[in-house]
Amino acid sequence: MHTDVAVVLIDVEAELRRLRLWDDEPPTPEALSSTQPFAIDHLTLPQWLQFIFLPRMHALVEDEAQLPDKCGIGPMAEEYFRGSALPTAALMDALEQIDVLLSGGSLNYGAPTLATTPES
Repeated sequence: MHTDVAVVLIDVEAELRRLRLWDDEPPTPEALSSTQPFAIDHLTLPQWLQFIFLPRMHALVEDEAQLPDKCGIGPMAEEYFRGSALPTAALMDALEQIDVLLSGGSLNYGAPTLATTPES
């Protein structure tokens, strides 16, 4: 499962970059120390993904540590991007895949990957 999660984390980063939602400058230490879910009081969802979620998940995968048994990031992202003009289908798919993997599901390797899916 760690390998599957690692693949999807790479997809999430690639999509954030493709959508130009990747920040060059990190948020303040105060913003990064938020205790609110998704650091909603200080960060946008893309910032939370980039500066909190992805680094933490990469560390767990690298250490082959216990992964969370649920995430719920898909619904949060769906709400965040609702009404957005950005083509977020591939990002949403990757985030939903993370939810599935962490809840004990598996990836459908017969389906096209983000790398081979046409631009949205």
